[in-house]
Amino acid sequence: MKLSDFDFDLPERLIATRPARPRTSARLLLAEADSIADRRVSDLLEILQPGDRLVLNNTRVIPARLTGRRRRGEAEARIEITLMEPAAEGWRAMAKPLRKLAVGEVVEFAAGLSAVVAEKGEADLRLVFNLTGENFDAALAEAGAMPLPPYIAAKRAPDAQDAHDYQTVFARHAGAVAAPTASLHFDAPLLQALVAKGVTLTEVTLHVGAGTFLPVKVEDVTTHKMHAEWGQVSAAAADQINATKAAGGRVIPVGTTALRLIESAARSCRVTPWEGPTDIFIYPGFDFHVADGLMTNFHLPKSTLMMLVSALMGADRIRRIYAHAIENEYRFFSYGDASLLLPRG
Repeated sequence: MKLSDFDFDLPERLIATRPARPRTSARLLLAEADSIADRRVSDLLEILQPGDRLVLNNTRVIPARLTGRRRRGEAEARIEITLMEPAAEGWRAMAKPLRKLAVGEVVEFAAGLSAVVAEKGEADLRLVFNLTGENFDAALAEAGAMPLPPYIAAKRAPDAQDAHDYQTVFARHAGAVAAPTASLHFDAPLLQALVAKGVTLTEVTLHVGAGTFLPVKVEDVTTHKMHAEWGQVSAAAADQINATKAAGGRVIPVGTTALRLIESAARSCRVTPWEGPTDIFIYPGFDFHVADGLMTNFHLPKSTLMMLVSALMGADRIRRIYAHAIENEYRFFSYGDASLLLPRG
């Protein structure tokens, strides 16, 4: 299985830099078995059925991008930091330029926040901040900016609007440095209407890490090592999902993060409570135990997420779906349009 099997040509004009407004007006490519239909996210109220269960990732994105100063005597350097994930002490982070930092040096940010470089590797470092707990959260909220994906950040800087746009309406547990972007299409009225129709909702938590944007560097994709991300499936969430499966309802995760988490918790063919890191890698040939479908955005060429949707729908089928999306000018990636993939209709 080669990396080139998951490549495609994407016109740059189709990369979205702002979301649809309102959220539910985004386009939705509905792929049911062998059919494709062009719909809107608001049409989920017609598409989904009583007894279906949506699984939502309630992680909350932190303002993980920081700009600070490193001083050496009279000289100083501007340092850009992107937090990646919590460490045993402090945070793993990327720094630009990394070469201008040494272990033991202090980087000062706004809002009274500063950090010591505790460790430094070839690609990242570990920072220990001067504040912890609620004091850290408050200072980070003031000093930090939303960590927009590289393909958006290359086109424009983050702004105040991203603090709203890049957060789901059901975000509860802080810890992600990237949004579960399929969930950005929902607003409270749509969720309420779906529940009134008989669609049930289950929340799980997976803190999306910066590793989600790392490229696959091996040609044989089966040898790729996934980054680990912390997740939790509560006992109540596991019971709800299992009850839906037992009743013959469909379990449809919203986003690849929710799908990866519930499949991690279901390797015994039944969802069990889960808490801890998961580095599950889903590519063609994977045996799905829980997910009956997936709502997701359109993904980068040669990414692990392209491999995941290929595993769900079949590689040939996904190629046709993506060709349709490009021909019909769907908007791609984090702020783009959505797809609802239902392999069995």
